[in-house]
Amino acid sequence: MSVVVAKQLEKTYMTGDIAVHAIQGVDFTIEPASFVSFVGPSGSGKSTLLNMIGCLDPPTKGQLTVVGKDITKLNRQEAARFRGEHIGFVFQDFNLIPVLTVFENVEYPLLMVLNWPKKKRTERVNELLKSVGMEDQAHKFPGQISGGQKQRVAVARALVTNASLVLADEPTANLDRATATHVITLMKKMRDEFGTSFIFSTHDPRVVNVAETIFTLEDGKLLQNEGENHV
Repeated sequence: MSVVVAKQLEKTYMTGDIAVHAIQGVDFTIEPASFVSFVGPSGSGKSTLLNMIGCLDPPTKGQLTVVGKDITKLNRQEAARFRGEHIGFVFQDFNLIPVLTVFENVEYPLLMVLNWPKKKRTERVNELLKSVGMEDQAHKFPGQISGGQKQRVAVARALVTNASLVLADEPTANLDRATATHVITLMKKMRDEFGTSFIFSTHDPRVVNVAETIFTLEDGKLLQNEGENHV
């Protein structure tokens, strides 16, 4: 089963009396355990597309199926539940909760969305922190760790619910070159280990160069799909 299938997907915003066609008649398919990048200039529709896949913003027209579910038919409450169970997010500014420890940040979706019992939560969080090399930092707060470490925690949090896909919007934008390379390598390791699809919106050639499928957007239209990308 494909992880994401879009058919004639459209998104139109109204700015006063002016219609802005952010996404126009887009078709694409993303398979399980994929490493995919949406690329294009600012305003091309990359973030809009990720927001629709992530059930944050409903399409105006077309069909969008995520892990076998037509998400265009979900109401806001259903969309929030589906998002919490199936989709992880990694942001350029990390979006960690400053008053929670590293452990608690990763644990948060299991407690607030899935309501797992404590023992099960603890085992899962420890497993993910070990996978991303942050088990020895579990007791620290976000303000006490580096940007690269914060992004490692964000990756662990995105994967903790056994998400089928992780959406990463410019995940390396606030990282230096060496740290960004390490985070990209980590994400690919997590894909190989857990079979999760990673979908990026990015300008960063370091991300594009390791993507296995590249979708190029311009003015809301899909220009091309480059298959296996070799580095």
